[in-house]
Amino acid sequence: MEKQFALGTKTLHLVLGDITELQVDAIVNAANEQLILGAGVAGAIRRKGGSVIQEECNRIGGTFTGGGLLKATYVIHAVGPRAGDNDADKKLASATKNCFRLAEEKGLKSIAFPAISTGVFGFPAERCALIMLMETVEFLQTKTTLKDIYFCLWGKSVFEIFERQMQQLI
Repeated sequence: MEKQFALGTKTLHLVLGDITELQVDAIVNAANEQLILGAGVAGAIRRKGGSVIQEECNRIGGTFTGGGLLKATYVIHAVGPRAGDNDADKKLASATKNCFRLAEEKGLKSIAFPAISTGVFGFPAERCALIMLMETVEFLQTKTTLKDIYFCLWGKSVFEIFERQMQQLI
């Protein structure tokens, strides 16, 4: 399932599915502080992308690595907040902005985000959708190389939350 929203010359895509299957310039890993590809999105990236991604994280300290065996060329590792963290909303907004900044620095045309921190870290999906989508809409009003921004969401309920929030923003 996919919904598209035109934002000027750019397109925001909401996709129900597996982020590791998207053929985009970069996918975002909802990372932990140690950059260990363990569970959730990170675990899926490790399984499908191969050990080379973890090895690169270990070697360089990660934020931006190659995509290994993934269809995506790169992985951007973004540490999101845990439910109950102080300034959790600001941390999620900052993680989102930093992903855009890295993508822009590399001249990427497409990027795919998961619902950062809503899995193992327990961050509420409603707040995640609102924060990440607001940051995205604001970013897309700037001059950018990015043309396609994907939110690849695991589970119909999270997809519907993001769709509802996006419809309220536009």
